[in-house]
Amino acid sequence: MMMRLNKYIAHHSSYSRREADKVIQDGYVRVNGEIENNPATQVDEKEVVVYVSGKQVAPRDKYTVIVYNKPKGELVTKNDPRERKTIYDTLEKKYKHFIPVGRLDYATEGVLLLTDASKVATALMNSGLERIYKVKIKGEVTPEMEAAMLNGLELADATAGGHSHSDITSMTFAPFLGYKVQKSEHNYSVLKIAIAEGQNREIRRFFAHFGTEVADLKRVSFAEIELNNLPTGKVRFLTRSEYSALFTFLKADEKEQREIGKTKKDTRRK
Repeated sequence: MMMRLNKYIAHHSSYSRREADKVIQDGYVRVNGEIENNPATQVDEKEVVVYVSGKQVAPRDKYTVIVYNKPKGELVTKNDPRERKTIYDTLEKKYKHFIPVGRLDYATEGVLLLTDASKVATALMNSGLERIYKVKIKGEVTPEMEAAMLNGLELADATAGGHSHSDITSMTFAPFLGYKVQKSEHNYSVLKIAIAEGQNREIRRFFAHFGTEVADLKRVSFAEIELNNLPTGKVRFLTRSEYSALFTFLKADEKEQREIGKTKKDTRRK
């Protein structure tokens, strides 16, 4: 897989993306024996040989995945220009190099997976695995909302519910994998919803389209991985059964990616 050099270093070492930029620009990085000063240089993750300050940086076969019960009020990023709190301010230093599997926005809490292997993070982020959320909205659940949850929704203007500085203006919402209305009253409603993707502020944008604000949002599971009474702001490792399910998924995903790659090669030859 091709990726930027700074991303490669950040994924396979304890360097943050910003720290990777600096060591590259300062001349401490060799790519296939040659000094490389451009963080944006594209490298093949499977073929490239990278050294930083004389130490090789390379993908590992073994990997670790942790579950973090993210609280509200933390950003899922290494550094914030506005110096707001990030998940890495709470996580122990030994997890500094772990990569988050997707993001939960600042006001969202719950299950966040992190891993020390970029291939695991990429496979999980790009998967159609079920993500279940508990959502509290202001107002009632309307028939129009339920129809959109069942059938999907395409919005040319999906700016409502997004950040004011976001470049995303339109969005297509696939039909929800499932939903359950647990409470629907005039003042507020509570739902559990299951979706198979994680677009930017997707759930907030969905309900904002119907003029409804999301008051609380919590991810309660990712695939078969749940919090299991994990306190807010704490970490746990995957259980044996969770690792087994993950291993099965990764093997199937690897096979699928090989078949896609083979199909592309065959198409180019024609």
